[in-house]
Amino acid sequence: MEIPNRIMTKKITIGLFLLACWSYSSLGASRHEAAKIVYKTVVNGRTMERGSRPVLMAGESFSASWSDKSGMKLIPQSPEEKEFIDFLAQKTWQVARLADGSVINYETTFSSYPEVTVTGETAEILGYRCTKATSVLRSNHIDIWFTRETGLRGTPQMAYGIPDGLVLKIVRNGNYEIVADSILLSKKRDDRPALPAALGEKVELPLYRHRVTESFVTTVDIFTDEQISWGNPIENPAPETPAVTFRYAGGTVILKKVQLPEVTPDYQVFAEVTQYSNGDAYDRTGSAFLVPTDKKQSFLDALRNGIDQVPAVKARNGKNYQGVAATPDFSPVVELVRFFTPFGVRGYNDKVEVYGQKWEDAAYYKQELTDLLPLLQGEAWLGVFIGNYDKGGHKVSWQLKYYPGSQQITDEKENQKWTLPLFNTLNIMEMAGQEYGTLFGTDSLTVAFEVPAGVKNLTLRYLTTGHGGWGGGDEFNQKVNKIFIDDQLVYSFVPWRSDCGAFRKYNPSSGNFWNGLSSSDYSRSGWCPGSATDPVYIPLENLSPGKHLLKVAIPLGQSEGDSFSAWNISGVLTGEFE
Repeated sequence: MEIPNRIMTKKITIGLFLLACWSYSSLGASRHEAAKIVYKTVVNGRTMERGSRPVLMAGESFSASWSDKSGMKLIPQSPEEKEFIDFLAQKTWQVARLADGSVINYETTFSSYPEVTVTGETAEILGYRCTKATSVLRSNHIDIWFTRETGLRGTPQMAYGIPDGLVLKIVRNGNYEIVADSILLSKKRDDRPALPAALGEKVELPLYRHRVTESFVTTVDIFTDEQISWGNPIENPAPETPAVTFRYAGGTVILKKVQLPEVTPDYQVFAEVTQYSNGDAYDRTGSAFLVPTDKKQSFLDALRNGIDQVPAVKARNGKNYQGVAATPDFSPVVELVRFFTPFGVRGYNDKVEVYGQKWEDAAYYKQELTDLLPLLQGEAWLGVFIGNYDKGGHKVSWQLKYYPGSQQITDEKENQKWTLPLFNTLNIMEMAGQEYGTLFGTDSLTVAFEVPAGVKNLTLRYLTTGHGGWGGGDEFNQKVNKIFIDDQLVYSFVPWRSDCGAFRKYNPSSGNFWNGLSSSDYSRSGWCPGSATDPVYIPLENLSPGKHLLKVAIPLGQSEGDSFSAWNISGVLTGEFE
């Protein structure tokens, strides 16, 4: 039967319309200039409802991506970052506007990103047919799903690799996903992403990352290349002068009045101490400390007017041990970092050559002090002690760094930390007559204290090292430390370091023996030349509010001639208010 021409014409018209619709669906770039894609993050199958959301503005040959934090109350130092991709030039840019107003950028090429391998797998995401690609980033397996049906290109995470299409899903190690949640297509040419006119300072990637991360960190420089030595002229400024260095005990103690930042309880704080020899060849006890000034008397009185100006513990051996224990009117020095100088690092590097050894330039000590955060805010007296009798002595730098726990300011109430300094037998005024910690030969150290109501999670932050540098001395012999609360043994252990040989490269002037060992290799009572001593955290959760008695007992070794043993112990009780 013959079909009328008008019917055939109608069918051809419908066919062309359907073909046009198919062409629009598969080659949408002819109709759309850009697309805004908002992604969600899924971890172990659960969508993360809080936090920022990745956003991508994709064009035909250019894209821009960023994290949308518009619904968040950000801390003031938060930078603004964006990533840009030029698919024709095969270049990318990371651009950051820092809180101080400065802008930095890092430019690189596609070749610096992980290679993307396209597989034969396909899937449908938000109605678009997607192809799977894979890549590897630092041993992380990455699956990338992208589509070419929109004619647009871009990815919300270019670090994982850049496929030639629009990325709608990324899966890292099978359990962390960035998935397109919505797509808004635009026909406006003005919506096409473009590189900003002002990219700021061009830097290399390591510096870019450093400046972005460091913008969150509050850094306080306490000391910079300050000399700690013995026997040089000392002229101290007026007693309360801020931000200048005071010297005491013949120059072996430096002290400064510092204004520290006021931060929220979620912050973490770290001390970074750097030390090198400026003439002294020996391993020495060092301490970075804080002087509490919250009571009628403080260790400032001893530093300024002599060691007898602070309360003393009179031991059975007849000696007075000044400033070692808390009283109702006095708080002992709070030890933040106990460190031990190596044998002559830097100062003797060019004077001693040992086969196979390349000496380090300085000793570096970094420790977390977050449990002492209440003491490390506002006005504080901070100091460093290194015992020595050398006019060149040592050079020391010290920074405190405060790291926020979140980029977002929240209304959630944080538990307030609580601290109570209890004891410290490390004689930072050694060169001005303060007694060594030798009372343990005939006594235990006993301290009375009171726990206020509402404090929980009580812990004793305990630092201990044994000294006496000959074969029979406590430096080289294991001794049990026992801690009693109200005459009940709560903790007992032997402080010991057997890894001192790992610090050999810091010890150029350490003595070398006939059998191939060096003095710095020997195991010691809780310390090594070139190391910092880790605090021991002793849980006291069952300690009730009210008055208590703490006692520390250590079996001190016997003296031999002029040689004697001593123990440097310090303790701070920490907790938090409910």
